[in-house]
Amino acid sequence: MNTHIPYWMKSTFHWAIFLAVLVHFSGAIGIAFFSPSFFIPFTPVNLFLMLLMLILNEQQINLQFVQAFLMAVVVGMTTEMIGVNTGLLFGDYAYGEVFGRKLFGVPVLIGINWFCIVYASHVVAKKFNNTTIKGKLSVALLAASIATAFDWIMEPVAMKLGFWNWSDGTIPLFNYVSWFVISFAVSIAFGYLKIQANNKFAPYFLMIQALFFLFLRFTL
Repeated sequence: MNTHIPYWMKSTFHWAIFLAVLVHFSGAIGIAFFSPSFFIPFTPVNLFLMLLMLILNEQQINLQFVQAFLMAVVVGMTTEMIGVNTGLLFGDYAYGEVFGRKLFGVPVLIGINWFCIVYASHVVAKKFNNTTIKGKLSVALLAASIATAFDWIMEPVAMKLGFWNWSDGTIPLFNYVSWFVISFAVSIAFGYLKIQANNKFAPYFLMIQALFFLFLRFTL
């Protein structure tokens, strides 16, 4: 009996890509053409799975990485709580029930979502550090631009899926301004914490999620 296991089956990186593509492809098809009410409630599971894949593909999980994770979660949750309860940061909006339990009107999972998006954007921006851009400031500017562009892709779909809703059904421009500023600040903090930011899965995570939301943006 041949017991040889192919390399790709032993690679956490390849498994992560396989699972991400499988989950997002089946979710996109299921939501667009079959039963949204069945697939949408699995969103928190998907978020936890993607966080796990990011962590498993992190080259060096040290104190700085843990600090970066906690900082991004706290910043994300704090700014969202201010936003939901005052309307000052993102506009007048409210979260639905898809993400589950809330704290001051904000699902506790949203902090994790902030980390995943901004960290993946920071990793992509960092890859240009030794080629086209230099320094923490330039990396943070590019990371914030990537994160904000991702939010622009995601926002209309998120509303249709019931993740959150704006009071008048219109996404204000100030939402994207706030996304850029907050993402920039978090990315700057990542730079000063000197995290490795060489996660191989992060760019694929961002690309797969962007394609997921783009597909639903044109099919819903």
